[in-house]
Amino acid sequence: MERVLGIIGGSGVYGIEGLQDARWQAVDTPWGTPSDEILTGRHDGVSMAFLPRHGRGHVHAPGDVPYRANIDALKRLGVTDLVSVSACGSFREEMAPGDFVIVDQFVDRTRGRPSSFFGSGCVAHVGLAHPVCGRLAEAAAEAAEAAGATVHRGGTYLAMEGPQFSPQAESLLYRDWGCDVIGMTNMPEVRLAREAEICYATVAMVTDYDSWHPGHEAVDVASVLATLAANVAKARAFAAALPGALGAERAPCPHGCDRALESAIMTAPERRDPALLARLDAVAGRVL
Repeated sequence: MERVLGIIGGSGVYGIEGLQDARWQAVDTPWGTPSDEILTGRHDGVSMAFLPRHGRGHVHAPGDVPYRANIDALKRLGVTDLVSVSACGSFREEMAPGDFVIVDQFVDRTRGRPSSFFGSGCVAHVGLAHPVCGRLAEAAAEAAEAAGATVHRGGTYLAMEGPQFSPQAESLLYRDWGCDVIGMTNMPEVRLAREAEICYATVAMVTDYDSWHPGHEAVDVASVLATLAANVAKARAFAAALPGALGAERAPCPHGCDRALESAIMTAPERRDPALLARLDAVAGRVL
């Protein structure tokens, strides 16, 4: 089958260069309006769709991002593989500002964000023990290295609510928990991608040491933006290298990401809510 590669750009990443037949297009969803129009085109023979998570001009706060609409819109465009490019803080000395971390696990400390497409009228429980697609993560690591980044394969991302940066006590606590990086946006995004049967991986760009490090000042927007600016070239090169690392043809996911719903839906067919089923037409249409 044909691969459609999606990229969600985080803070500082609001576009993608080098696309052929590039155009911004609006996508309607039953979950509301996505963060922005979606930039579609082709690169190295691979169909691509880019969505700026915060919108062009950075208009959506982390807690206000329309996560369900974003994932639904990308699914409607046929996205099969989705990579999040996200700014983050680091809890590890060796994961220094400017480095890229290929995340493989998450701890969710967000509050009140809708985290599922399912609910009363159609209940589903997808597996999330291994939330990141190993095949996609490996390709992302190769592309990041090709872009000249220092890459760390594997790491646990703590998703905080924000929008404020961490108190020092929390930063020290999360470090003691064994978390490696911290950000505000990858939850519930990863949960929704799994429900939509889209392979998902995160490339976390380290901008700071959060607030635990005694040798560095507490994180602020100015320091984050300075490091992001230095990372922009690497982020662009990564996005350009990723299609070639993956290729246009796609075999079924060896980890089952694209079959996550096959045994997940619990509600008997005769008891399912038609209104909810209509909203699920894109994300769950394959099994419904």
